[in-house]
Amino acid sequence: MWYAHNPGRRARQLLGDGAALLWTALWAAVALAMHRLVQPASPPAPHRPRIPLLGSSVDGALRGVAHAGDRIVSAAPAPQGPAAAQALAVLGVAALFVIPVGLMLTVWLPRRIRWTRQAAAAQELAGTEDGRELLALRALLRPLDELAATAELLPAAPHETSDQDLDADPDPDLELDVPPGPGPGSLAKGWREADPVVLDALAGAELQRLGLRT
Repeated sequence: MWYAHNPGRRARQLLGDGAALLWTALWAAVALAMHRLVQPASPPAPHRPRIPLLGSSVDGALRGVAHAGDRIVSAAPAPQGPAAAQALAVLGVAALFVIPVGLMLTVWLPRRIRWTRQAAAAQELAGTEDGRELLALRALLRPLDELAATAELLPAAPHETSDQDLDADPDPDLELDVPPGPGPGSLAKGWREADPVVLDALAGAELQRLGLRT
């Protein structure tokens, strides 16, 4: 799978993918425009039109490279000038496209592939009892604030009191043995004891973290 079930997570993924496609298309257009500017097939033009959608600084830099290519064509010997300029144009256009797009891919693509692999593995594990225990164990390794939020979703255990405790007068000097409320410690205890409620809560929290349905 390539997109999450959670609407918010899926919207962020779609925006990221769209931005990556727009970035690639932008630099492809810039590279094509640059290729036309440095084409040695015709004599150097005295005036070159401004490249649309680019700022003045980027447009000026591309014009400088284009004029440098014109000087190479003019300075090189006649038999070698067009071939050298053509090779320079190809290398320049390739670098102009590969460098910015490659930098973007090194940041965007590994994160998308990592999420896809994690989501596919989590969905497969969620279908079996042993797999849900592994998901619960992974959820136990999350930060404590996330574990505390998961523990708050657990139902509080009822406190059993005997008739003898009800009849006895309370001693103010003795602390009442009241079980603590749900917390990260109760999650770890429930995982060790294979409590189905705790396991389902932890596995569901891990699936929600990935943006998947529980």
